[in-house]
Parts: sequence; C-alpha cells; structure tokens
Amino acid sequence: MKDLLLATTNAGKIKEISEILADVPLRLLTPADFGLDLVVSENSGSYFGNARLKASQYAAAAGIPALADDSGLEVEALGGDPGVHSRRFSPTPSATDRDRCQYLLEKLKNIPRPWKARFVCAVVVRSPSEELLNGWGECPGEIIPDFRGDNGFGYDPIFLVGGVNKTMAELTDIEKNALSHRARALQAALPALYAFAQA
Repeated sequence: MKDLLLATTNAGKIKEISEILADVPLRLLTPADFGLDLVVSENSGSYFGNARLKASQYAAAAGIPALADDSGLEVEALGGDPGVHSRRFSPTPSATDRDRCQYLLEKLKNIPRPWKARFVCAVVVRSPSEELLNGWGECPGEIIPDFRGDNGFGYDPIFLVGGVNKTMAELTDIEKNALSHRARALQAALPALYAFAQA
C-alpha cells in the first residue's frame, strides 16, 4: 500500500480528508508521523498555487507524495473576499475562528441580505519531484448573521449550504463529506487518486 502524507496540521481537515478517502487503498500519514512542523508561506495569490506550495514542501521534507488543499470563502457582496486570505482575513494575528466570523459579519452588517457566498477548494498531490494530480470543488450558499451548529471549523457556523436548510457546521459528517467544497474537490480527484494508489 502506498503512503500519502496529508500536508496539514489542522485536525478538522485531517479528519475530513481521511473519512472521504477511507475507501482509497492508501496509507494516510500526517506531519506528526514524521515529526514535521512546517510553516509554509501561502503567498502565491491563488488556491492551486497555495496548495502546490504546501504539497511541494511537505513532500520534500517527508520524501513521499503529499496531498495539500487550499480553500476559501468568497462572499459576493465583498467582491469575492476573503478568498485566498480567508484564514488571515482578520487584522488580529491571534484571531480565533469565531473572531474571523465576527469580523466578516461586521463587514457585511450594512449590506442588504442575502449575502450570497461560496466555499471553494483546490487539492493537489505532489511527489518530491512533480505534480501527480489535482482537483477542484465548490459549495454555493450564503452567509447568515447567526452562529448555528458545532460540527465544523472556520466559517462553517455562519455558512448556510445552498439547497439545504443547514449551516456547514450543522451537517453530519456524512452530509458534509458529500456536500462540502473539500469533498467535491477530493471527489473530482478520486479517479486519479485510485490510479495513483494502484500504479
């Protein structure tokens, strides 16, 4: 069975990705398995660019292929912000997920609803020397002013998933792993992931 490093230390992402890829015959490893604590500057200006930076640096450090994703929230009324800067959107460096949500709601408070938005995600798998595969996913919805649900992270509690009267944080793991932007990006990459696993 081939090894694949998940190039993130975010426990929520590791859980999600591991569940979505549970049927792919790969041994999924984490940075903790290698004693890695990398700080990657996500300064490419694009989702795919940031995912490539992370995958490349983790693959080089571990010496095995690495899967990285970069995701963001794009709010129509804010011209697509926070976008690739979603995690660093708040001007406070030590901001928590809730702080970032509050800061976003503050930006939107004088703009009429609905606050249409979408989550997007780019996934890249790289070996230490080359890009092996990639995938893209989107999840449309809208921002709401109330925090709902606790099964998520980031902006999940204020993102109402399109076509479902639930926020991303109110979805069960099974629902989230079918509907989320990350799930859709990984699903788009599944045929190539199976081919990689069996090569």
